[in-house]
Amino acid sequence: MELLHILLLGVIQGITEFLPISSSGHLILARHLFSIPQESQAAFIYDVLIQLGTWVAVLVYYRDDIRAIAADMWAGLRGRPGPQARLGWLIALATLPAVLIGWPLKDWMAGELSGLFFTGVFLLVNAGLLALAEWVGRRSRSLAEANWQDSLWIGLGQALALLPAVSRSAGTMAGGMLRNFNRRDAARFAFLMSVPVMPAAAVAGFWDLGHLPDAGSLGLPLLGGFLVSAVVGYFSIRWLISYLSRNSFFPFAIYCSIVGLITLFFS
Repeated sequence: MELLHILLLGVIQGITEFLPISSSGHLILARHLFSIPQESQAAFIYDVLIQLGTWVAVLVYYRDDIRAIAADMWAGLRGRPGPQARLGWLIALATLPAVLIGWPLKDWMAGELSGLFFTGVFLLVNAGLLALAEWVGRRSRSLAEANWQDSLWIGLGQALALLPAVSRSAGTMAGGMLRNFNRRDAARFAFLMSVPVMPAAAVAGFWDLGHLPDAGSLGLPLLGGFLVSAVVGYFSIRWLISYLSRNSFFPFAIYCSIVGLITLFFS
């Protein structure tokens, strides 16, 4: 890929990984709109691996939370659990649905469902999830009240987001809001959930990368996409958390509806 394409896809990944508008859907649209050539399997691997950049953004932004959770979970294994250990185990439980459902279906989802038509359809699904969360969720709970049922429900939202153009942020945050968490805590739980999930997806991507005949040529694109998505992703998280203190998800739902309808019209 050309350097401009590398930077463009990295910026798109960094912004759309955390905004609930679908990183996978926007990467598909960008490739069609700007005629970025890439074989489908390599495109899937590239998309998975540049998520490592946004994973680093989460690690940096939530570094204090992650350090406290890890320390308290480790202390808990030695019989002295700290106050954040319970949150850590709830996050671990929430990752199970995506792992159990996603691994067997990843090749099918990266192939048959990655065209423009399904991108438009799932962007409309994404919009529906956000609107439903706003209409139904009462936003009356905090993470201190979270239980294992909440974790599994939010985990199912993450599993739904394995479909191309359904945002992981939208699926998990909508799942949290449908369990009546406030927007900021739903976002916090959703982003912390990515800490164990993204490396697992990257391992799968590296495994597939090693089986491509031209794997070496992807080194520079991956590095460029990683760096750009990490920087842009960090500022994207900061902006969204500030936005959710005062605003709803309806603008994102409207945006996804418009882009989804336009995509269906031209597919």
